[in-house]
Amino acid sequence: MIRKKQARHASHERWLVSYADFITLLFAFFVVLYASSQVDKRRVGQIAVAIQVAFQQMGVFPPSGASNPPVAANAIQFQVDQLRQVQPVLPCGAPRVNGADAPVFATEDLSDLRKQLQEALAEEIARNEVSIRIGPDGLVVSLREAGFFDSGSAQVHPQAQSALSRIALLLKNQRYRLRIEGHTDNVPIHNEQFASNWELSTARAIEIVRLFITQYGYTPDRLAVAGYGEFYPVSDNATPDGRRNNRRVDVVILAEIKHRETSNPISGRSTWNGPE
Repeated sequence: MIRKKQARHASHERWLVSYADFITLLFAFFVVLYASSQVDKRRVGQIAVAIQVAFQQMGVFPPSGASNPPVAANAIQFQVDQLRQVQPVLPCGAPRVNGADAPVFATEDLSDLRKQLQEALAEEIARNEVSIRIGPDGLVVSLREAGFFDSGSAQVHPQAQSALSRIALLLKNQRYRLRIEGHTDNVPIHNEQFASNWELSTARAIEIVRLFITQYGYTPDRLAVAGYGEFYPVSDNATPDGRRNNRRVDVVILAEIKHRETSNPISGRSTWNGPE
């Protein structure tokens, strides 16, 4: 007796496997789109401004005319080309390479200004909130975090406005240009406003520049800004006092600069390096 083989029925539900894969991929795609739409635009703006300013100070590309997003809730929008490059760009106290084209600084001209600042800021100096010293680039007024900022914040204390006003008014009619440098200690930071010490130091420096321009009428071409994070300390970060000294904004009063002419190694022609 021969048995008849039963014919196999083709499965009509195989399409469900491909459909399920497609739905999974589509779900993942929309998750990525949603996550991308939730980026903190203000924080992205801070990073963009900090990177642009840093590259311009290094001379990688010229200033652009495009406007930049604000770096703080109450900050005005600055054109990057207003934060004009002022050489040298290393922070005051950083090592420098000596050469024939090194600028010559007349720091002796700053002695009278140093005395005026010391008299005007005597109370803050006594409280260790401000220090004044002569650096390689000129006169450095260090505004320490304890007297001017809350921890992890770029907003200047209301009670620090008086000291900042005395500094700004004393320097306003001077011929010197200013470089505002932000510095931190080496303790990592990550809060709602700042993801790193780079951002915090740059935002604090820009906040001082903003106040100089908007409250005290400084012209932007006198000012430059830089954020150095924890990488140029003035004290040992191993101690609380050292870290306290490193959390600062330095107002560097740039001495008069005379640039020497140097010979271009490619063309052999002399190159002018700046104003005398």
